[in-house]
Amino acid sequence: MISVLIVDDNPIVRAALRGYLEGTPDVVVAGEAADGVEALAEARRTGPAVTLLDHRMPIADGLSVLPDLARLTSILVLTSDPDPALIAQMLHGGARGYLIHGAFTPGELHRAVVAVAAGYGWLSPAAAAVATASMRSRPAARPRPRYGLTRREQDVLDLLAEGLSNAAIAHRLLLTEKTVKNHLHRAYAKLRVTNRTEALLRWTGRS
Repeated sequence: MISVLIVDDNPIVRAALRGYLEGTPDVVVAGEAADGVEALAEARRTGPAVTLLDHRMPIADGLSVLPDLARLTSILVLTSDPDPALIAQMLHGGARGYLIHGAFTPGELHRAVVAVAAGYGWLSPAAAAVATASMRSRPAARPRPRYGLTRREQDVLDLLAEGLSNAAIAHRLLLTEKTVKNHLHRAYAKLRVTNRTEALLRWTGRS
């Protein structure tokens, strides 16, 4: 069972998340918190595998407690704020994933929780698109390092940065999904990262 801590100042949101997660066979809600200070206390008390963390909260917001919280639990940011700068700050601060309210399904939330609990990263297409759009809008910098990647591995990473899933990348490049996964794993090794989020940050020049 994957234990989850829900951190959001809105009790209606917390209740909705709890109701959905408790209806899945492999997730248990370990606790709830309404602000960053409570989140730290609950994380220390319950030791959750994953914490769903909102950003805008009273007393202490998500970003301010993220470094300390990330030492106790894997963080999946769950917020309504699509600001590219915030997405980058959260990921650099230790979050393993970022979902935007209204832009994900209950099924995607469950898959994200499972992935983050297993040590992988997870960016919803909406969050990935926002981050990529922000990167593209910046003035051109020095040429991006190739890291010894093959042309196909670069293509896969470029599509990953657009927010595409493995299945969508496979469809776009006329490959099997297994081949896409193989390309990604080889790219992770060359980039010296371990998951999709870290690969995206490294490939887009954010780390």
